[in-house]
Amino acid sequence: MAQISTADFRNGMCIEYNGKLCTIVEFQHVKPGKGSAFVRTKLKDIRTGRVVDYTFNSGVKFENVRLETKKMQYLYSDGSDYYFMDNDTYEQMSMPVETVGDAAKWLKENDDASLLYAGDDLISIEPPMFVELEVIATEPGFKGNTVQDTLKPATLETGVEVQVPTFIEIGDVLQMDTRDGRFVKRV
Repeated sequence: MAQISTADFRNGMCIEYNGKLCTIVEFQHVKPGKGSAFVRTKLKDIRTGRVVDYTFNSGVKFENVRLETKKMQYLYSDGSDYYFMDNDTYEQMSMPVETVGDAAKWLKENDDASLLYAGDDLISIEPPMFVELEVIATEPGFKGNTVQDTLKPATLETGVEVQVPTFIEIGDVLQMDTRDGRFVKRV
């Protein structure tokens, strides 16, 4: 791997620090009147998502990590593993439930997902930003209940429970934002 110094820092760059893969969220080179220059950074741990502030002396070297994103099609789950297919080579691979994590609640068969790799290590699985899922269970909306911004719980076809407006009924197909689990529109 290539070594980089603090002078090479860019937002979004991935480095290895204390045995963890981190992306640089923000950095600032500081040259005080007295003393040596230093770099103030905010690093985000790729695996946990935790953002921590660190300060480094100017010129410190780090391992630069190359991140690669692969688009793969989600095929199915057998309960213990999730199966994906590479869209280019048609090669299939399985991943345990723990690796897929929270992305599983948004994955629908035949949808594409983005798999983030650091070298040969799978770091994370990202579902599409917007997915269309059918409502399989919800309470009925009552005529005349027209208060704006009133929400009710609904269960979607992947098993995820979300908050939706009161006019949504069983069988409706909804567009959902997977970043925050927010209802976007009825399709």
